[in-house]
Amino acid sequence: MSLTGKGRIAGVVGWPVTHSLSPVLHGHWLKEYKLDGAMVPLAATREDFAAVIDGVRRAGFKGVNVTVPHKEAAFALAHSLDKGARICGAVNLLVFDGDKMEGRNTDHSGLHVSIVKAMDGNPFKGKTAVLLGAGGAARGAILALDSFGFSQVHILNRDGARAKTLAANLATEIEAKLIAGGLNDWNSSADNAALVVNSTSAGMDSNPSLDIDLSVLPKDAAVCDIVYSPLETKLLKDARARGHITIDGLGMLMHQAVPSFEAFFGVRPQVTQALRDALVKALSARPS
Repeated sequence: MSLTGKGRIAGVVGWPVTHSLSPVLHGHWLKEYKLDGAMVPLAATREDFAAVIDGVRRAGFKGVNVTVPHKEAAFALAHSLDKGARICGAVNLLVFDGDKMEGRNTDHSGLHVSIVKAMDGNPFKGKTAVLLGAGGAARGAILALDSFGFSQVHILNRDGARAKTLAANLATEIEAKLIAGGLNDWNSSADNAALVVNSTSAGMDSNPSLDIDLSVLPKDAAVCDIVYSPLETKLLKDARARGHITIDGLGMLMHQAVPSFEAFFGVRPQVTQALRDALVKALSARPS
């Protein structure tokens, strides 16, 4: 890979940004496709976010990926929004076109493709899903689940009232029936579920795992966790031990980056085992 004054430059903005795998991910593709470009990590506080975005846009960046805690701020800054961003109320991709910025959300498509790849298709039409969590990531997860044609999605959250608010807000946007409840509704919601998705940070790094009983799940149910650090959370480890198909968060991360890379660098990249190996290596090199 070479970088010249003609190179395409993009960034990833967060606070902190050291945790982001985007430079490794995009860097792998830049090298694979021998492109003149770079993905630059940009640390920006909440107070500086708008100024940083304006600065890199003026400097000729093609756009930026946006990570925590700036996705809602990026939503507010964007001049136009795609459907995913509008429904999610959050933007993880800003594409610059002169003085205009388009806000997109690729998290839901990344989750959708990740699940399709793991399941070798879509076996979920007309079935039931359980979504754990009602935070920002849950909105994208609901959009992804709806794209499979689930007849109903149970949204379970520690704070059941928050789950009800989320279901009410998205009811007119989603074809599936959204049924909100608390984690104490797990047993009655999961007994006929075809897919469980954890959209919370439970089980990530030092965060405690959710205390749920997987024995109520049908044997052929799949279990997905959007967390990728650790790669196998306690939820996935327990599910795998029971014989369930398990889907880790690395697939979502890789596939959500595909449209970003295409927008920045003009090439639609392929998600490969080599890419996954590079990300796993980067994760294993992180201090524990």
